[in-house]
Amino acid sequence: MESDERPAKMRKLEHADDEQSSLNADIVTSTAIPDAQTPVTAENAEAEESATAATGTPAGDEDAAPKLSKNQLKKQKRHDRWEAGREDRKQKRKDKIKEKKERWREARKSDGDGTSSTVQPRPARALRHSAGLGTQVPVTIIFDCDFEDFMFDHELKSLGLQITRSYSDNRKAKFRAHLALSSFGGKMKERFDGILAQQYTHWKGFRFSEEDFVAVAQTSKEWMTGPKGGEIAGALKPSEEDGASGEEEKTDKTIEEGEIVYLSAESDNVLTHLKPNSTYIIGGLVDKNRHKGICHKRAVERGIKTAKLPIGEFLEMNSRQVLVTNHVLEIMLKWMESGDWGKAFMEVIPKRKGGKLKDGGDDEEADLDEAEHKEELDQDMEEAEDVSAEPAPKVPQSEEPTQAEKGTEAWNQGI
Repeated sequence: MESDERPAKMRKLEHADDEQSSLNADIVTSTAIPDAQTPVTAENAEAEESATAATGTPAGDEDAAPKLSKNQLKKQKRHDRWEAGREDRKQKRKDKIKEKKERWREARKSDGDGTSSTVQPRPARALRHSAGLGTQVPVTIIFDCDFEDFMFDHELKSLGLQITRSYSDNRKAKFRAHLALSSFGGKMKERFDGILAQQYTHWKGFRFSEEDFVAVAQTSKEWMTGPKGGEIAGALKPSEEDGASGEEEKTDKTIEEGEIVYLSAESDNVLTHLKPNSTYIIGGLVDKNRHKGICHKRAVERGIKTAKLPIGEFLEMNSRQVLVTNHVLEIMLKWMESGDWGKAFMEVIPKRKGGKLKDGGDDEEADLDEAEHKEELDQDMEEAEDVSAEPAPKVPQSEEPTQAEKGTEAWNQGI
């Protein structure tokens, strides 16, 4: 009997062990790999989101690659350090200005006592947030910034820098124009409000509007005809030659009304001169020429006159005649000062574009320099020929007799 029961007993224990091992395997499987049929509760979803936010990778996927590359992480760290040191830089600037003022007061005080006379008067300059020392003229320039969907983030940043540079150039110009920015919103407004700390709210003579360029252009007429519209001066003022050559036929009403022009390199019209009480629109687009003709098409669809700067009539360029926004503005400011497009182009357009005056301005100067240099060389050659034609000067002989002369003299004396 005992021999019959032992195998049965052993089989029973063996069966129990198999059941226990299968149960443990099921438990491990259920904990390691969740069943796809298991419903996801709100608590589980919140736990997964918190884990993802903390680690930067989805929950349960710790070996997944990070979303940011090494270069992006480095840029992010540099940006964080720059933002962290903003207040320190601001305080350093204040301390530097304070020390400069104190040194100036001490120098003025010592000069008043008669102990020093080295203090030089401060140069006259515009206040930080003033309109500038130049003359205000009745001309408005609008930057159309409704192209955010066509630009990348770094291009939007570049456009913001160009607009800031345009404001600075207009403040320092001899003849200042009214500036405005249309379609102000989106990422551009976020950048000006955030990183640039709303400095644009203190800009004088620069208006920011959420409306499109057509509405802003209509409103600009009120600015130019108002009490602070400015005076017609510089190249805007008609000369006596223009009045004698038939400009008298134009009535004062036509001159005062002005016009609205959208500047575009694809236009068939050429802008020969700027007119008082006129509004000129510049497309605020930085796209490396990916979207060619988009500004011209936009103006034609809205029924706005288009024109291009007379670059082709004055310059020979190695690249496309497309300039950044601040260069276009600076060229117009230079023209209002001198009335010469060629001079304005040569002063503003970068040298890397290879622009040369068609009238031979630079070429004539180069030819004159070359001719003068050639004339100097010819003159040097003539002098060299005159010197070579002269007889060779005699070499002065030494007063002391040579060894041969001494021997001859001794022979004659019978030594």
